[in-house]
Amino acid sequence: MNIIISGEVRRDFPDLHVLTSCIERVTVKKADSALEEFKREVLEETRNMYDIENLKDRPILRAYRDFFWRLGVDPTKTRPAAEALIRRVLRERPLPRINTLVDAYNLASIKTEIAIAAFDSDRVLGELMMRYSKEGEEFLGIGMKSPLRLNGREIVVSDKEKLLAVYPYRDAEDTKVTEATRNVLLLFCGVPGISMQRLLEAKRVTLKFVTKFCGGTVKD
Repeated sequence: MNIIISGEVRRDFPDLHVLTSCIERVTVKKADSALEEFKREVLEETRNMYDIENLKDRPILRAYRDFFWRLGVDPTKTRPAAEALIRRVLRERPLPRINTLVDAYNLASIKTEIAIAAFDSDRVLGELMMRYSKEGEEFLGIGMKSPLRLNGREIVVSDKEKLLAVYPYRDAEDTKVTEATRNVLLLFCGVPGISMQRLLEAKRVTLKFVTKFCGGTVKD
């Protein structure tokens, strides 16, 4: 499934790249012992690789921070996704345990530093569009008790009927991946300063991790 980037977003961010991929017939479970063992290996590698004091200055994570500032989002309060996960690891805090598919792509995000989103593709209607929000448009993110009222500065991803995400850091409740999900749409979220090659590597790693622990057939 392709994503259409609006003229306004393309004008403001001409070097922004984004990739998608679909995996059909996945099996999503609450937990998996093999995944938990693999998670321990990734976390140990991460602790040995990073220094929390210099984390924000790594080029990819800095690119996300700079993008957040341009959108009016304070990245010291709303952390870029991969940075937030890596910080949890370095502080010896447990990662969120959601389900095997979400946990697998979170590990890919840690390994590649790229923000990744996933949606139940059976709940996505029509083509994806990346655009600026409309002032007053409402968005109900995962776990939120009431919707956000958007101000028109946010970049969002929508299908033909509804919002799927505030890009690149918050996904919608309605299309989240659950244990009932059988077909999944993955979004590899680039920002200015992140090359297509880095997104392609994130896509490769993510598809490897997800299919290893959730099965399925990749349909690009």
